Amino acid sequence: MSKVEHQDATVLTDDELRALDAHWRAANYLAAGQIYLLANPLLREPLRPEHIKPRLLGHWGTSPGLNLVYTHLNRVIGKRGLDALCVWGPGHGGPSIVANSWLEGTYTETWPDVTRDEPGMAKLFRQFSFPGGIPSHVAPETPGSIHEGGELGYSLAHAYGAALDNPSLLVACVIGDGEAETGPLAASWHSNKFLDPVHDGAVLPILHLNGYKIANPTVLSRLPEPELDALLRGYGHEPIHVTGDDPAAVHRAMAAALDRALDRIAVMQRTAREDGVAERVHWPVIVLRTPKGWTGPAEVDGDPVEGTWRAHQVPLAGVRDNPDHLRQLEAWLRSYRPEELFGDDGRPAADVLACVPAGTRRLGATPHANGGLLVRDLPIPSLDRFAVPVDKPGATRHEPTRVLGDLLEQVMKDTTRRRDFRIVGPDETASNRLQAVYGATGKAWQAKTLPVDEHLDRHGRVMEILSEHCCQGWLEGYLLTGRHGLFSCYEAFVHIVDSMVNQHIKWLRTSRELPWRAPIASLNYLLTSHVWRQDHNGFSHQDPGFVDHVLNKSPEVVRVYLPPDANTLLSVADHVLRSRDYVNVVVAGKQPCFDWLSMDQARVHCARGAGIWEWAGTEDGTREPDVVLACAGDVPTQEVLAAAQLLRRHLPQLAVRVVNVVDMTRLMPRDEHPHGMTDFEFDGLFTPDRPVIFAYHGYPWLIHRLAYRRAGHRNLHVRGYKESGTTTTPFDMVVRNDLDRYRLVMDVIDRVPGLAVKAAPVRQTMEDARTRHQAWIRAYGTDLPEVEEWAWGTGA
Repeated sequence: MSKVEHQDATVLTDDELRALDAHWRAANYLAAGQIYLLANPLLREPLRPEHIKPRLLGHWGTSPGLNLVYTHLNRVIGKRGLDALCVWGPGHGGPSIVANSWLEGTYTETWPDVTRDEPGMAKLFRQFSFPGGIPSHVAPETPGSIHEGGELGYSLAHAYGAALDNPSLLVACVIGDGEAETGPLAASWHSNKFLDPVHDGAVLPILHLNGYKIANPTVLSRLPEPELDALLRGYGHEPIHVTGDDPAAVHRAMAAALDRALDRIAVMQRTAREDGVAERVHWPVIVLRTPKGWTGPAEVDGDPVEGTWRAHQVPLAGVRDNPDHLRQLEAWLRSYRPEELFGDDGRPAADVLACVPAGTRRLGATPHANGGLLVRDLPIPSLDRFAVPVDKPGATRHEPTRVLGDLLEQVMKDTTRRRDFRIVGPDETASNRLQAVYGATGKAWQAKTLPVDEHLDRHGRVMEILSEHCCQGWLEGYLLTGRHGLFSCYEAFVHIVDSMVNQHIKWLRTSRELPWRAPIASLNYLLTSHVWRQDHNGFSHQDPGFVDHVLNKSPEVVRVYLPPDANTLLSVADHVLRSRDYVNVVVAGKQPCFDWLSMDQARVHCARGAGIWEWAGTEDGTREPDVVLACAGDVPTQEVLAAAQLLRRHLPQLAVRVVNVVDMTRLMPRDEHPHGMTDFEFDGLFTPDRPVIFAYHGYPWLIHRLAYRRAGHRNLHVRGYKESGTTTTPFDMVVRNDLDRYRLVMDVIDRVPGLAVKAAPVRQTMEDARTRHQAWIRAYGTDLPEVEEWAWGTGA
């Protein structure tokens, strides 16, 4: 039995029904063929074992349902003249989406050697999940896709990101019932509270309940329908149900459901855009219940398959070795009547293509799925307007992210009409000192407001939700469809999206190898409220390890920057916001810190990535340095400069070189990263044989990993975060982790030959200062006056 509730069924003519069913059967045939067939694509002869792939890989269970959705989306796109994109959530739906893009012609346009005829069909089948071929997921290689279907949970957030600031776009999103069990997907249902019906497009979720995951039932498929409806209505959706296993009846029901949903969307958008209706709308959702593995083998070896978990992957696994399985596979494939669906030359028949829209309205050809075709350069104003004046190093202090906020406000103003730049973050825009952007736009919000609320705006382009997963998913969808953005997050909690950034990096790396995928704007992270200034929140908020995670990934894609002050942050921001096809991680403080470089100096230093600060050291140009003090990060830079000042005072005969690193990938060898230094450059900067004391923002072993192949690595001693944290004073954080200025001076004395005896009194003075520090903070709750009042050039 099939049904669509509360709506008289859309009346399909016999011709329409025949065309829809022909397209669906053709897609099912092609999906099954990709999983099984190595040759004999149109069954011109009886199937033999050599026609079957030696390794059967792929997922049949979700394919018929995805084919049904694709077929019916074709109908409404063509009938209504829609601009549409579909995000395919079910994990391994690759065979379906590849099959449909081949039928509509976009696959051949993208991959000309996979022609839309019998030889091309043979290539289509052979390449699927085959060495040298394509993955089983809806991957970057698949035209029309913006979503890698391997890891589950992100489809709905991606769909909403694609719809933002795309007022004419319909984004359908198929959500598998296994995916619906994930935390990211569960939070993503709330995205409708942020969707502006005036300036944004529409998202139509299609919850596909086929009952099972790999080996277990799914939660939502087992809920009684009234309970599921209550859940979806609580999320802010109006459910429309399509249920059944009779193809003709399901076609009629699905057509009616889509028409009803799209009529409702059109009314809601019209009332918001033309009549000014401001109440939050309840968007439709289609609940599609069809059997898992529908139209496949009903039973194999006496066990039920269709409609069970056994249909999830390959229903007939022993086809090459088991004659009964081979006969059953041939009967299954012939049940689609391929001789009716494809001509003598293998081209799709007229009925199969009758419902397919034309040109860029085809789902595989939409430019919204190849966002680099649509992206425009971001208008970034001159940095000189926002730079802080620096007459001499360390004479003034500013909050770097507050300075950046002024720049971002102007970018927001300059994109007001274009609406192609957004800032996302988990309730932290103001906390991270970026609140200047509220002068240009408020925070997107469609739910209830109260008089005490601030900066909420139905048309806002700052998006805050206490779900890092939603922030990441929205921004990825936004970028992949041709726009720009920034993700601002507390450093410790960006780890929540570790897996999501993995997938995006993989997507970008693969996309770079596909000449038809145009470069998109980079995914930019601003990590602040960082480890060294989470002294008030304590240990739970102290974790600088996201940098380590990202630098493990594809070097051609990832970049990490640690600007030491406000002007270098401006310079880095200018670079990353203009960049394409990267994941950029920028770690910068929000607390007042010293201004070291003028804007011109900052530009040069950031372009260099790592360089000597001659004004901070005591080299005189007549001899090599005795020691190198290196630093990366704002707090480590301050501690290194304080240590350099102590050395200048207590050991004036010592030649000290100070090196600051902004671009962490500069430490890598040139043959491992495009930004890496040659050995000649590295040795010239750090020396091949002198002690290097490196004060680093994060975990010390990362520096060793990046530099382990260098000649001077044995002389490298790194101080950084050692997982020692608590609620304490700011300076105590660096003392607890041996990153403080006194410890760094002691490291110099310990490692420079000849100083151990000669500078023993100085070392003792440094140790005494650390002891005084411990007593002072316990007595007064503040840092030592000599620390709190320190400034460059004071001689303290």
